Order: sequence, then structure tokens, then C-alpha cells
Amino acid sequence: MTKLRQELSAYGLTMIVIGTLIGSGIYLTPSQIAGHLSSPYTILLVWCVGGVIALAGAFTFAELGSMFPKTGGVYVYLREAYGPLAGFLFGWISFTIVMTGIVAALAIACTNYLSFIFPLSSTAKSMVAVSLIVILTLINIFRVKVAEIFTNIFSGLKLISISFVILAGLIWGSADMFKQSVESTVTRGSSLSVLSAFGLALIGVLWSYGGWQHVTYLSGEAKNPQRSVPVAIVVGVLVVIAVYMLTNVSYMHLLTVQEIIQTDSVAADAISTLFPFGGIVIAVIIILSVFATTFIYILTTPRIYFAMAQDGLFFKSMAKVHPKHHTPVNAIIIQSLWAMVIILVWGTFEAVITYVVFIGWTFIMLTATTVIIFRVKRPEAPRPYKTIGYPLTPIVFILALFLFVVNTLIRNPFQAGVGLTLMLLGLPFYAYFKRKQKAKEPQLEPVEVKA
Repeated sequence: MTKLRQELSAYGLTMIVIGTLIGSGIYLTPSQIAGHLSSPYTILLVWCVGGVIALAGAFTFAELGSMFPKTGGVYVYLREAYGPLAGFLFGWISFTIVMTGIVAALAIACTNYLSFIFPLSSTAKSMVAVSLIVILTLINIFRVKVAEIFTNIFSGLKLISISFVILAGLIWGSADMFKQSVESTVTRGSSLSVLSAFGLALIGVLWSYGGWQHVTYLSGEAKNPQRSVPVAIVVGVLVVIAVYMLTNVSYMHLLTVQEIIQTDSVAADAISTLFPFGGIVIAVIIILSVFATTFIYILTTPRIYFAMAQDGLFFKSMAKVHPKHHTPVNAIIIQSLWAMVIILVWGTFEAVITYVVFIGWTFIMLTATTVIIFRVKRPEAPRPYKTIGYPLTPIVFILALFLFVVNTLIRNPFQAGVGLTLMLLGLPFYAYFKRKQKAKEPQLEPVEVKA
């Protein structure tokens, strides 16, 4: 039987983490975050707090990655801790809306920025987004080593591009602008309203820091996964925290807080203070960044459905491995086809992304609890890597996500309700797959016992 190959290096896995995390968030969310807060220092504080939460999550998931070096990542952890139903529901919601929705949303975002350079109609945008997914899908069907090389190149280009933004602000920007922005803003309201504003700002920050768990889906194709997966998660998150903090400092050396609040394209406006062609430069950087992130999602998430199909909990065809390239070819193709349908039906970034955030973070929060469950139920299980600061680290992460999920539920009940409804629609399918699974089990003949 054809199997997946263990070809991914620790460096390649780290670049996958970095490439997943650095998407469009750092270029799009700063204006929303500044709108909730009062000074550069509180803005930097919220990015720092978000980084601490992300790092707590990285430490937590690193232990899980070392315990279960198997393809499927989060699906495997939930299945082992809570049973097959929990794992199935995560995979089901990932396929129907969360992961495929993000692939669709990223492809749409990429074409939106492309239209800044080449004007495109709404129909042309959809066609370009679909074409983008087709191209990236074809690349991902080849050996995972090819995908690693592709990821290394584009994640490296991401880091070089964002380094340009950082250096532009730190070298040619003015520290007086940073001071002026402090003096021109005043904290208003009670301490409770300030705390609420901080919580609202944290939503955009967590969106920008999300995605480190994707590397765990590839554990079964990594060299020495017990070591390389934890190292990739932790190192990747640390690099991105440093990048995000420096990028925000750079923005605030070029623009005041008030200017950041008033723009929807903070990076472009910041660079335009130095170069007249800054808007086009930033558009190209964002296109590159989103393009690479889309590629990584198409690379990683089909491994969830592949693992489910191997367990008999998803369509059998999803378990097919390409005989030459040793990749989960059908899982990759079917995910991309569904993402294309989402693009053609919904067609806008906002409509797609609204439904994925709540349910996605809910499952990540649930997955984080499995570290504690395994410490209690499987104390003797091999753990090449143990969570630093346990049990405080996972508790901080779980609590932060719980508050985030509750806030989303209160403020966006309709979208949260849609996500929960889609998840519950998976129950009949779970019953169907379990029946098929049971029917395949060998039936033992009753043994007649003679007196």
C-alpha cells in the first residue's frame, strides 16, 4: 500500500509555521486595533499580550505534537482525548466551512489586492481566485518535498518583504511621530470600558497570530516528528512575535495613532510617507504574503480529512495516496473544489471569514484541554517535549480563548449560531460512517459450549 513519505525537515516545518502566521493580518488589523486603544504603548501591549497567548498555545501544542507524531494533528488529539465523535466534528467543520472557507477567503483577498494594480471586475476576481486555487492545488499534488521547497522560498520572501517595512520605519521614520501620537491621544472612560476596548482590540491580534497548529497536520510526513514539530511551533511563533512587535513600532514611527485609525491600508500609507510608490509596493507584498499562506493551507489541511478517511470516519476516496508523489491527492483536490464552490457562491472576503472564526477557535480551545487530560489519564506516555510552565501555560491559553469565544458568541450570535448549526449537521454523517465502519468489522461466530 502506498504511504505518505517522511520528508519534511525541522527548518521546513518552521517556515510553514511562519508562513501560516504572517498573512494579511499584520497589514489589515492595526487600524482596527488602534481604533479601540489610546496610545502606542497600549497598542504594543495588546500585541505583546496576543504574542504571550500565542506562545502559550505553541508550548501547549508542542507537547501534543511530540506525543502523537501522526498525520492529522488536532483531529488525532481530539480523537484520543474525547473519542472519535469529537475528532470527526472537528474534521467535519474544517471541511465544510472553517479550513475550506479560509482557503476561499485568502484567495479572494489575494485577488482584491491584485485589483489595486490591475483593475478587475467582480466576475474576473472570482475567476482569478479560482485559478489561483487550481495552480496551488496542482503544486501540492507533487511530493511534499516540492511543497516544502516552495514554502521555504515564499516564507523567506515574506520575511524579507516585512523586514523592508520594519527597516523603513526604524531607519527613515521619526521618533517624534511616536511621541506625538502619545500626546495627541487621551484615555477616556472607566477602567471597565478600557478593559473592554482592550478585549476588542485583542480579537484582531489573535486573528493575526492564528495558525501555528497547522504544522501538526503534517506530523506524519516529518523527519523525527517528536522533536521537529515542537521546535517548529515554538521557534516559528517566537519569530513572528518579534516581527509583529517591530512592524507596529515601524508603523508608529511613520504615522500617528490618529492617522493609523483613519486608514484601511496602514502599511501602504506608512510607506507612502517615504516613497511615492509605497501603495503599489505594499500591495505586491500583501499579494505575495496571502498567496503563500493560501498555498500552506492547501498543503496542510487535507491531511485532516486523509486521517479521518483512514479511520473510516470520512469518505473512503479521501484516503487515497498518489502512487508516484505519495501525497493525499484526493483530499487535496476535493478540498480545493469545495473552496471554489464557496468562492462562487459567497464571493466576498467578509462573507466567508465571518463564519469561520468562532467555531475554529472553539475547537482550538478544546484541543488545548487535551494536554491536561493526557497528563491525568496517560501520565507514563512518552513526552519528548513537555509544556513549559505546565499547568499554568495551558490554563492561560484556554482561559484567553474561552473569553474570546464567549465575546464572539455575545457580539455575533448569528454567525456563531450558523457555525454551531453546521457542526451539528455533521452528526447524521458521523452515524453513517460509524455504521459503515461497523459493517466492515469481522463478525465472530458464536462458540457453542458443550456441557
